[in-house]
Amino acid sequence: MTEAVLVYETTLPIRWGDMDAMGHVNNTVYFRYMEQCRISWFEAMGWRPDPDGQGPVIVSTSCDFRRELRYPGTVLVRHWVGELGTSSFQTRLVLSRTDDPDTAYAEGAARVVWVDFPRRRSMPLPPEVREAVRTPRIGSV
Repeated sequence: MTEAVLVYETTLPIRWGDMDAMGHVNNTVYFRYMEQCRISWFEAMGWRPDPDGQGPVIVSTSCDFRRELRYPGTVLVRHWVGELGTSSFQTRLVLSRTDDPDTAYAEGAARVVWVDFPRRRSMPLPPEVREAVRTPRIGSV
């Protein structure tokens, strides 16, 4: 298996409304934190949604919840890229708190497939995409 490369990280505030009746961040919000990190990473590479072109689509995602996140605080989301396939790549994300960066509060993953949107079909990763997804984004990592 290909060694994962840390390619991006971002911080996101824990909002009061992120919590549920149990007083901790709702499990669905962990997925939103990971999604926002992924979208920011895509934007850092210049990938914008283009229904007439091509781009990334998430085909599977998962999250292992390790500890409760609670308000107030700031989430640190780190994003790695691992194995590259013909038309897809595997990502791994770790959520921590900025005041406790060495503790994983959640670990997630997503498989991203490169798609030709007009044809609604996967396509091989273009060479420039293969290069981009394994390159840390300056200023964000």
